[in-house]
Amino acid sequence: MQPHNILPMAMKHTSFLQYLLFLLTTLASCDDQFLFSGFTQSSLNLDGCATITNSGLLDLTNGTAILNGHAFYPNPLHFRKSPDGKVQSFSVNVVFSIFITYRDLSADGMAFFIAPTKNFSDARAAKYFGLLNEKSNGNPSKHIFMVELDTYKNAELQDINDNHVGININNVISFNSSTAGFYEDDGGTFRNLMLNGNQGTQLWVDYDEGTTEINVTLAPINMGKPSRPLLSATCDLSTVLSNSTSYIGFSSVATPINTRQYVMGWSFGLNKPAPPLDVSKLPKLPSLGPKAQSKVLAIVLPIATATLILSIGAVVVLIVRRRLKYAEVREDWESEFGPHRFSYKDSFHATGGFKNKHLLGEGGFGKVYKGVLPLSNVEVAVKRMSHESRQGMKERKGELFLVYNYMPNGSLDKYLHYEEHKGILNWDQRFRVIKGIATGLLYLHEKWEKIVIHRDIKASNVLLDGEMNGRLGDFGLARLYDHGTDPQTTHMVGTKGYLTPELLRTGKASPYTDVFAFGIFLLEVACGERPVKRNAEGNDFFLVDWVLEHWNNGLLTNTLDSRLQDEYNIDEAHLVLKLGLLCSHPLPSSRPRMREVMQYLDGDMPLPELRPTELSSSMVALMKNSGLNSAVMSYPQISSSFCTISGASGGR
Repeated sequence: MQPHNILPMAMKHTSFLQYLLFLLTTLASCDDQFLFSGFTQSSLNLDGCATITNSGLLDLTNGTAILNGHAFYPNPLHFRKSPDGKVQSFSVNVVFSIFITYRDLSADGMAFFIAPTKNFSDARAAKYFGLLNEKSNGNPSKHIFMVELDTYKNAELQDINDNHVGININNVISFNSSTAGFYEDDGGTFRNLMLNGNQGTQLWVDYDEGTTEINVTLAPINMGKPSRPLLSATCDLSTVLSNSTSYIGFSSVATPINTRQYVMGWSFGLNKPAPPLDVSKLPKLPSLGPKAQSKVLAIVLPIATATLILSIGAVVVLIVRRRLKYAEVREDWESEFGPHRFSYKDSFHATGGFKNKHLLGEGGFGKVYKGVLPLSNVEVAVKRMSHESRQGMKERKGELFLVYNYMPNGSLDKYLHYEEHKGILNWDQRFRVIKGIATGLLYLHEKWEKIVIHRDIKASNVLLDGEMNGRLGDFGLARLYDHGTDPQTTHMVGTKGYLTPELLRTGKASPYTDVFAFGIFLLEVACGERPVKRNAEGNDFFLVDWVLEHWNNGLLTNTLDSRLQDEYNIDEAHLVLKLGLLCSHPLPSSRPRMREVMQYLDGDMPLPELRPTELSSSMVALMKNSGLNSAVMSYPQISSSFCTISGASGGR
């Protein structure tokens, strides 16, 4: 053999071996069709909070909070006939049900997915359907195809409503979605279908190799497959599922709102229809209400109970005393929305009896302990309110306990104001924290069925999770009221430097008082300075004054935290500073709503031009007409700030 022929022959030999290996692997796992009518004897691979119930239901959440749950078909499936072949046609049929305890609230749903791996340990907890995180979302290298069944409208993810179905490629933002429902075969009328209706629903997902068309169809459990699909999209999955093998399964996230996602039956077919599911053979869903009591039992039980009380009265007294030891008072709001609490016993055991070795910190309202909940192993922070603290809540024997998600990176103020703290937040982290808190306030003010006023927005009440995302905490001063009504006048509470002039005058909090505090918070994060600080002469120094003075002198950028070392986005920095001044305007009607704040931060709407000359000349008259003179006299921050704005430059 001539030397120049050796390399081509070796390459052919290697290609043949690769093809042979692929063929042998395919023959060893030729699961081209399967059917599960319940999962009691199934070999599904489960992780996180996913379990199989005694009745054979696949429960993806198990009632556990802040966890992800996954269920996989155990064997990888060969969607290609050859390594370089196209993804073949396939069909999926699922019967599922989403239960929600509080029908007026909504929570994240579930997803059917195809992925190259069963390892989703890097997925964000309780978000992104348990499959992705902030960095991997939208990354084409993930090779994930999913169909989402979502019962929560997340504006960040561009959801169309809180009851929709979506087709997703490497992204939790759907490239095609529709309100959940089905088309009747007679006349083609569209019918809505509630995904969290606490009843069985059928799902079909079909892919055609020739046309590369994806069809998603829904129907009630007692109905056949409609001839017209709910969703149709064209996407060559050969460009998505690039690996030779892929896993299929279901994923969900468990949130504090007690939602349960059940899968009752599942079938699959590769190059053939999925076997039909016989709904009469599927496991039953749990009942929603208490079981009916027998009439005989209703008659006999009082007699037996009376006899029992007479015979063991002393034991009953001891049991009652023991239970009273752990009795808890239910708040008025819990009568309407249901209990949202952990038992004192759970809090006690989670923190090791509130021992000092678990102490995280101590403030004016009490001590905070780190704990681990016994059943779920979820890390929490438990605030034990001091006896002197009165937060507007009823207390058990003079004590009140608040349970939070444990935030491993602590509070934001440590990174802004404590020199001994080594951690420094870069600009991207600060801007992400700002947008996160703005999103939370938008939900409190407009997205929930009640209006919630936090009343104590400040850096020390912003907690940072493991990925340095900001969470608004400490709702001890919060108040809620119905949309369309006015908040009731109450006593003034809050923190110096964040209080609005109308609070000083009337004591009435509103969403605009939260917006004011959020504006001060923006300046605090951008500048790395406290809202009120004492200068070398012993006088109070107000951050708003300082920022306005620099803006007036054309030195607005000089107010940014020097620890940023000029590494920041200049447009974002100017936006944050000017938006902070706009939000902290002394007149409530001149402040933006949180919906507008989010549009400014997302770049969907330009910040309005501030005209300092007109603003300065009208400010004094407006404040007089609004009766703010007394407030200004006792609140020098307002007086000095908006008298110097007349020389400031325009907006962004």
